Amino acid sequence: MGNGWSEWPLVLFTVLGQCVVGAVIIMGLAWNFTSNNGKLQQKIVRSMFFVWLLMGIAFVASVMHLGSPLRAFNSLNRVGHSALSNEIASGSVFFAVGGFWWLLAMVQKMPAALGKVWLLLTMVLGLVFVWAMTRVYQIDTVPTWHNGYTTLSFFITVVLGGPLLGTLLLRAVGYSYHSTKLATLSVLAMFVAIAVIVLQGSDLARIQSSIQQASALVPDYASLEVWRIALLAAGLGCWICPLLRHTSPKTFGLLMGFILIVAGECIGRGIFYGLHMTVGMAVAG
Repeated sequence: MGNGWSEWPLVLFTVLGQCVVGAVIIMGLAWNFTSNNGKLQQKIVRSMFFVWLLMGIAFVASVMHLGSPLRAFNSLNRVGHSALSNEIASGSVFFAVGGFWWLLAMVQKMPAALGKVWLLLTMVLGLVFVWAMTRVYQIDTVPTWHNGYTTLSFFITVVLGGPLLGTLLLRAVGYSYHSTKLATLSVLAMFVAIAVIVLQGSDLARIQSSIQQASALVPDYASLEVWRIALLAAGLGCWICPLLRHTSPKTFGLLMGFILIVAGECIGRGIFYGLHMTVGMAVAG
């Protein structure tokens, strides 16, 4: 897929980070919905450990891309002026605010009223984090990234992977939170992803610089996207098929579904990085 897979730390950082944001929103809503059941709330809080673990893995991957932890700190030098600095800062704030909420909730030191407001703030910060991610790639000298497809694709990952991860962790503690509605939402996101693939594939044929054509950057674009959609469909199938049989999805099935979704979105993100090109002397299209 061109040179896209060489950016695997960024692939993991963006895909896992976006899935975590979606899962935090779903689990946060479930936590608020069970406010009259303190025991179940505490189980939900304990299961959120795995959400923050994935967020930690995502940040480790991002540091590997920067080369060293010191460079990660240096990337914060231009907050407010640099899209990269804003991304790292917003992600760090989301991680810190959400992680501190989780820690206080774990030791049962979080006041109920404050906890709801704090958790709502965490959800909003998560969406701000994803938005900041999209701004990093809105570079006018990179026509294959500087478009609405980039922003839409990043939020699609939130809706594809987040609800499934949240449902998996909630199912692990024996709680089913609007599973059918969430599955339907993720299926709609997959159809939007298919539309983006078709439309973007058409646009790539019309973008070229003085030295290269965008469609030549990832020669296997069509076949890779077919694999991506197949993985997404299989992943969502692990969730939807039990629901169609009017049974609760098993934890193992949901885990396999999430792994397949992440694999599919990693292919898509690898394609995205493989499409990097600069305008050169001129861009046509």
